[in-house]
Amino acid sequence: MRPATKAALVGAGVIVAGWVGWGIYSTRTTETVPYERLRTVDGIELRRYPRTVLVETAAANQRRAFRRLFAYISGANVSTESISMTAPVETRGGTSVAMTAPVRSRATDGDDDEVRMALYLPAEYTIETAPEPTEPGVELASEPPKTVAVDRFSWYAPEWRVERRARSLLSTLEREGIERLGDPFLLRYNDPWTPPILRRNEVAVEVVHVD
Repeated sequence: MRPATKAALVGAGVIVAGWVGWGIYSTRTTETVPYERLRTVDGIELRRYPRTVLVETAAANQRRAFRRLFAYISGANVSTESISMTAPVETRGGTSVAMTAPVRSRATDGDDDEVRMALYLPAEYTIETAPEPTEPGVELASEPPKTVAVDRFSWYAPEWRVERRARSLLSTLEREGIERLGDPFLLRYNDPWTPPILRRNEVAVEVVHVD
């Protein structure tokens, strides 16, 4: 093997190892929204989430909304406090974009504001203790406890895969007689730089509470 070829292979190996190492590190060190596992039904996990606190905004697209929310956790609040990010990313409606966790977004009914997006705050915050946003259109919200049905998968989450998983999820719930509330949404637990083999994605839908 030529020295140049060997050096290139060694260099590529170092890059891949560093990429995987970063994925493992970021996954292990990112706080996730806590939940209680209730039971599993035909591969679908039923969970109970506690009350959560979010910061949210409405914008014409996800990138613009995310920039506002990222500014909030970076110090655009009355306390100029930096707030750590939490997983997962939750996306409702609109076109998926690569973002750092955590964020939730959904389409809105307005003509001007097409996407509503929210970041989950760490569990230490309540609606009373979370610092108030300073940018207009950015608000704090408290989401009540909810029960969610989840189908987990790895690798990337293109629209066609998410739609296929969502159809399978809804079919399972219908077959099992579990009533859903609203439409399915996507949960992503990793930043854009995590290797696809280490990524955790979930298609989820809120359901009527079950034991």
